[in-house]
Amino acid sequence: MRVAIVENTAITHHGLVGVALHEAAARIEVFKPWAGQPLPTDAAGFDALISFGGEQSALDDHIHPYLVQLAGLMRAFTEADRAVLGICLGAQVLARAFGGQNLLGAAPEFGWHEVSLLEAGRADPVLRALPAAFPIFQWHSDTFTLPPGAAHLATSGGAAHQAFRTGRATYGVQFHFEASRAVIADLNRDLPDLMEKMEPGWLAAHPARAATLGAQADAAGLALARAWVAQVQV
Repeated sequence: MRVAIVENTAITHHGLVGVALHEAAARIEVFKPWAGQPLPTDAAGFDALISFGGEQSALDDHIHPYLVQLAGLMRAFTEADRAVLGICLGAQVLARAFGGQNLLGAAPEFGWHEVSLLEAGRADPVLRALPAAFPIFQWHSDTFTLPPGAAHLATSGGAAHQAFRTGRATYGVQFHFEASRAVIADLNRDLPDLMEKMEPGWLAAHPARAATLGAQADAAGLALARAWVAQVQV
């Protein structure tokens, strides 16, 4: 299994997605287009494509002109019947690729929040690995409309479109299910002022929340990561 991973910012944790890929003995090639590294031109030679989050918006073409190419690449992988996973910014770019509208600043969420599966999510070959409702880590301000023809899989009180699928195995997921407690602890160490700005009192409250909500989120995130990886070579 060979997987192309697109990192959209300097600090990118593969987290629980990386765990699932390692378990599957996946060969990974990382691309950093934000730093000027070219993206693949097509899906040739790869079984899957993953695009992680970033601080930019999905419409920041003037700062990151590669976003147009990334949207096209995600569509090309889908049309070639390769598995695609977009997380946070990746989901927003994926929605753009298939005709969804990006809504900037319309749905801020930070921290562990509950996400609920919709009927389509409970029947989905990947998301059915999750409980009907589960806490998961969020860090975004933007959202998107559902692309035409996509299956709406999950929702939350803060952002209606938390997960969708288009085609066989192309998934857009707004929440950071890759962000394990270890990942979040690392963010707390590296970006304490930013974390505190996102939610005043976050650092003090973090240990208790990590022990409860974080533990549940880790279980859900790893189950989701493993279920998506299992679809790569179906």
